[in-house]
Amino acid sequence: MDLFTTGYGWEFIFRYIHFLAGVCWIGVLWYFNFIQTPFFASDLGGEAKSAMTRGLVPNALWWFRWGAMFTFLSGWTLIAMYMGMDGIKLSDGLMTRILTGGVMGTIMWYNVWFIIWPAQRDYAIQSALNVAEGKDPVPGTPEKGALAGRASRTNTLFSIPMLFFMGSARHLDTFNNGDNDAVYWAFALAVILLVELNAVVGTGARQKYLSSVSGTIHTGLLVLVVLYVGGVLIN
Repeated sequence: MDLFTTGYGWEFIFRYIHFLAGVCWIGVLWYFNFIQTPFFASDLGGEAKSAMTRGLVPNALWWFRWGAMFTFLSGWTLIAMYMGMDGIKLSDGLMTRILTGGVMGTIMWYNVWFIIWPAQRDYAIQSALNVAEGKDPVPGTPEKGALAGRASRTNTLFSIPMLFFMGSARHLDTFNNGDNDAVYWAFALAVILLVELNAVVGTGARQKYLSSVSGTIHTGLLVLVVLYVGGVLIN
């Protein structure tokens, strides 16, 4: 019964919740971006889009957003436990690696709850319902849909380096050893925020990498390399 009677037992429980919720969240995210969106762009997908948007998408978005919420909450709970119970300092290399992934995960959570879900709920889904009932679509739906699409692709992009840094936390101690944290964080936050801001407020050509699955994946790998190499050189 140590699982429920010790701090380390509860740490494992929250880590397990974090894994389960994260698999749910990222799995649905990749389904949307690797499978559903390309299908909707096909002839057959175009015919099925309205029915799927009214029937399948709301259910998928429920799992998507609550997977994101439980991943977010359990992740920051674990960080608090690492610092409080385990005594791991913010300057510790392990914490730096975790927080590098955690910052990207938090931005991804924000994109889900405050960009993607409202746009889908109030515009895409509602417009599909309106049209099915013979009404006009909600004004601004194409613009909101494009914004939600960019945010979703950006989350897919971030998932690549985010998973790397989370997985490297206890297995890559030659990286981010905490010798020069202030410079590293100035660099890492600049890279991460630049990618996010370009997606949500940028324009045209600068967002072209988000227009395809391959471009999104390649840019995600590039961000991973930039953060990794930057972290090695800085520290």
